[in-house]
Amino acid sequence: MLDPWWPLAALAVVQFTDALLCLKPVRFVQQCLLDVGFPRRLWWVLTPLKLAAAAGLVLGIWVTPLAVLTTAALVAYFVVAIVMHLRAHDYSRNLFANATGMLALCVATFVFVLRVA
Repeated sequence: MLDPWWPLAALAVVQFTDALLCLKPVRFVQQCLLDVGFPRRLWWVLTPLKLAAAAGLVLGIWVTPLAVLTTAALVAYFVVAIVMHLRAHDYSRNLFANATGMLALCVATFVFVLRVA
């Protein structure tokens, strides 16, 4: 079991909340997806993807390789999100506060997992 476990649990709560916000995308999520040109036909993928990330983080508390894999995948996800914002010339709060902030949180959790593993 990873000790302390709370960084993974905290990120899992964030991912679970994000999944709920994507279930029937709330207005600011819809606008963000539209701003970066993410195809509407693929919006449904976000909820299961984020739920899988939340589950991987929770299970990663006990299965360290899963914690490493899940946090690495989240880092990759937010790098892609930032690239999408930059390609769309979207230099709004969504890029700087949301995507970049989440990337920083995921990188910090990834580094934490690697150090305590």
